[in-house]
Amino acid sequence: MSITVTLIVQGLAFLAVAWLVMRFGWPEIMAAIEARQKQIADGLAAADKGQKELGEATSRAETIVREARERAKLVEDQAARRANEAVEAAKRTAQAEGARIVIAAREEVATETGRAREQLRKDFGTMVVSGASRLLEREVDAKAHTQLIDKLADEIARG
Repeated sequence: MSITVTLIVQGLAFLAVAWLVMRFGWPEIMAAIEARQKQIADGLAAADKGQKELGEATSRAETIVREARERAKLVEDQAARRANEAVEAAKRTAQAEGARIVIAAREEVATETGRAREQLRKDFGTMVVSGASRLLEREVDAKAHTQLIDKLADEIARG
């Protein structure tokens, strides 16, 4: 066989295979390529959408965190204010209680002082009467004794 015939037969075989591939195989290959392109395009669109949603979610998260910090600051300020008010109220209560205790103590001291003075007057009067009885060498009667003690107590009270 000659080279020309071989080339012609090979050319015809090539054309037959090319025609068969174009007729039966090419549409399926193109459909597969188009399906893959569509799948890639959908994936890229989904990635873009995901990136956009991620940006929005990040923005919302930052907003929520900022608002939470602001609320926390307000709560902290309110707690500090209430603590200061409680301390001030406790101070006022303690001062009032202290003043009440001082007044009560002064009243008690005044009462005890009055009792002590009265007791001293009675004791002094008794000693005076006793001393006078010894000097007079006789006992003064009870009525006179009481009058004498009251008189002495009045004189002592006047100074």
